[in-house]
Amino acid sequence: MPEQPITITAISSISSLGKSTQDVWDSYRQEKHLFEKRSLGNHEDWMAPLSQKAKRAINSLRSSDAKYENLDDTVLYALYASRQAIKKAGWKQGDDFGINIGSSRGATTLFEKYHENFRETGKVSPLSSPTTTLGNISSWIAHDLKTKGPEISHSITCSTALHAVLNGMAWINSGMADRFLVGGSEAPLTAFTLAQMKALKIYANGQATTERTFYPCRALDLVKKKNSMVLGEGASIACLEKGVRHNSLAVIEGIGYATEPLEHYVSISSDAHCFQRSMEMALADIPADSIDVIVMHAPGTIKGDTSEYRAIQEVFGNNLPASTTNKWKIGHAFGASGMLSLELAILMLLYQEFIEVPFVAHKKKPKKITRVMVNAVGFGGNAVSIVLGKV
Repeated sequence: MPEQPITITAISSISSLGKSTQDVWDSYRQEKHLFEKRSLGNHEDWMAPLSQKAKRAINSLRSSDAKYENLDDTVLYALYASRQAIKKAGWKQGDDFGINIGSSRGATTLFEKYHENFRETGKVSPLSSPTTTLGNISSWIAHDLKTKGPEISHSITCSTALHAVLNGMAWINSGMADRFLVGGSEAPLTAFTLAQMKALKIYANGQATTERTFYPCRALDLVKKKNSMVLGEGASIACLEKGVRHNSLAVIEGIGYATEPLEHYVSISSDAHCFQRSMEMALADIPADSIDVIVMHAPGTIKGDTSEYRAIQEVFGNNLPASTTNKWKIGHAFGASGMLSLELAILMLLYQEFIEVPFVAHKKKPKKITRVMVNAVGFGGNAVSIVLGKV
């Protein structure tokens, strides 16, 4: 349990769901996925790029300042969502708050472009180093928002954004900060990144179909026969503040984290010991039967989905909460994925509506939603679990 009440007073995102809270909620309430077939190499594959409306907003941001023209999309996505988040929270430019926004891969597009140019010409742009360091995400946001607090960037692969929440809470609980801007940003839709996922044999089959009920990513389908992860992109940023305020959206009631010995470079154990420990830590004194919904990490891989579900069974026994995920709709945005899941949890708390996975038979649907657990895990078994309570 946190040492003192810490609440989320705003959250904003930009992704295939859209660029506003209303866009996001409207998209979630539709039973269609947001994947497109695009060619990043020799053939087409499924992926979830920004919506057209969101892409226009990023292009406008890029052209608004000459300094922003050479920034990677990871920075621009985070910058856009951060501006919107502090506006919602009532924070001002120049205020004293901390920033911790991470990314699994960082400036993916720019790094690959600069490296390719180096291979072809043997020369490197002077912008190549400062615009591709992972730390430039939070640094640029601090520059844009003119903040006076600490700025941190980090990568803990796919649990990066939820680790940012843990870090922000630690700073607040230590008394070294009253407010923290936290989240994750990812723009991984490149040919090289896609090829890496295919090399792991976890990417969705690129088959063409005209079926309206075809879902390329079968996240949370525990009887699927093939891996079905699909890449997505975007950023999601939240404002953390000490105490319950008039604009608080949710209370962070529990946090948990854990790692486990590696069985493989990318996989976790068959019953996800790291998730068992992170969920148990997050629950602490919270009754397990009070959790109404779990937003699972569920990347759409056979091992990833089943191991997490087994961990949930171990922790919750016969009284399983309703389970859902958003990766069937928006894909896996790596370091941003945990905060996009947290956003879904907050929206379900606010609107009191459970967002189902359309191709999964949901054995349990909550009559009310007062507590939601959110899970995320990265390569190497770095698991995080966060319990959100209704204000």
